[in-house]
Amino acid sequence: MNYLGHLYLAEDTAHSLVGNLLGDFVKGSIPDQFPDEIRKGILLHRRVDSFTDSHPVFRESLRMFSPARRRFAGIMLDIFYDHYLAKHWATYSKVALDQFSQKVYQVLRHHYAILPERLQRMLPYIIEEDWLTSYQELDTIDRTLRRLAKRFKRRNDLMSGIEELHANYEFFESGFHDFFPAVIHFVENQRKTLNITDATIHNGEKLTDETLGR
Repeated sequence: MNYLGHLYLAEDTAHSLVGNLLGDFVKGSIPDQFPDEIRKGILLHRRVDSFTDSHPVFRESLRMFSPARRRFAGIMLDIFYDHYLAKHWATYSKVALDQFSQKVYQVLRHHYAILPERLQRMLPYIIEEDWLTSYQELDTIDRTLRRLAKRFKRRNDLMSGIEELHANYEFFESGFHDFFPAVIHFVENQRKTLNITDATIHNGEKLTDETLGR
């Protein structure tokens, strides 16, 4: 899952929203200075990532990518899933996507001082360009992949990565609808057992079948 997916899976609290987004920006041990609910959000983000990477539907979809871009397939599929979530938002949420997005932007503005520097730099663009709502548009997915391509020093084919989405659009969309209810169920179970003492773990923890709810 990418930004929108992780925010959707957060609890309906400011600290949970912040923590579930920060999982993409905080690496290694989770800092003690964050409030407990933010730390739990970061931990949940990491567990969702592990669940996603190991899910059969996600793994099957990765095989559909062309060899030239396969090393970036996981990153691209995360972004594609945000597109499908935004497109089908009304299927999964009673709150309108634009209303949800504006709430997230307000929360991030309020917590600006504790955000990692990279997210602080990004935040004005996220809000001005309304990234979360605009994931519905394929042009936004194209721009996202092009921005991502520039972050890698090595030459890569992400600049034209939207071709992968066009080539397998219906297949990926069907896979998303199979996968997303499973990750929602996984998160519901995680909330019952997630322990803040676990938040001392390092990024890239090895999760057991029990942790992943299997």
